[in-house]
Amino acid sequence: MKAYRKYPVVHQTSQGKSQDYQMLLAEEPLSIRVQGNPYTVVMRTPGEEIAHVAGFCLGEGIVDTKDDFGTLAFCDEDVNVVTVTLTPERSAMVPEILDRRGFISQTSCGICGKELISDLRQAVTRPEKAVVSFEVVSRALGALAGHQPLREATRACHAAALHASDGELLAVCEDVGRHNALDKAVGTLFLRGILGTASFLVLSSRISYEMVQKAARAGIGVIAAISRPTALAAELADGLGITLCSLSRKEGVFLYTHPERVS
Repeated sequence: MKAYRKYPVVHQTSQGKSQDYQMLLAEEPLSIRVQGNPYTVVMRTPGEEIAHVAGFCLGEGIVDTKDDFGTLAFCDEDVNVVTVTLTPERSAMVPEILDRRGFISQTSCGICGKELISDLRQAVTRPEKAVVSFEVVSRALGALAGHQPLREATRACHAAALHASDGELLAVCEDVGRHNALDKAVGTLFLRGILGTASFLVLSSRISYEMVQKAARAGIGVIAAISRPTALAAELADGLGITLCSLSRKEGVFLYTHPERVS
């Protein structure tokens, strides 16, 4: 299944109409089944499904380590369905999450921002106090577009990149959804057993509270993004000890929380 498709379009200008083609980003449903039961369906760009689901499970608290998985695989040959089983020990530890009462990424009408922050603080741990230099973060923000071939082809794709403290690029993934891109990048390192080497995250999108939650679950202490965070994301990051920064249109970056982490 391809990540993008050639699609015919009509190009209208002051001189008239002409036939053209564009590459449009693919968007397909991915069904995630946990312990034999349907858990959720996400709309995503095809590709990296196993890493995507691994990162999703870590972000939701379904697993804490890759050893919590009993199996993680496609359902037969269907790449739109991934099945997850947990070890008996892990399954016994997360009954509320398995019946979705603990599905902490979902939002609901009327939920109080303070209640949400309180719940998420209990569900995630504070990342270690790693320090990253301003120059390293700036270079990573500037280099992100160069790691986005799907965006170059379709102009409709988000990206998430994980870096070591010295700026080394460890993983970068693209997807139609910013949450999916982050799950894929985290899942890639998680399954390789090297997630602990990642110190900061670079996003092509705004920083929402879900992105802060996922970063905290992954132990990431610094999030840098092209766009600004939401107020709720900043409040959650402040309480979790996570640094948020966004690119300034003029020069440098804006630091919203815990500026001491960027030297």
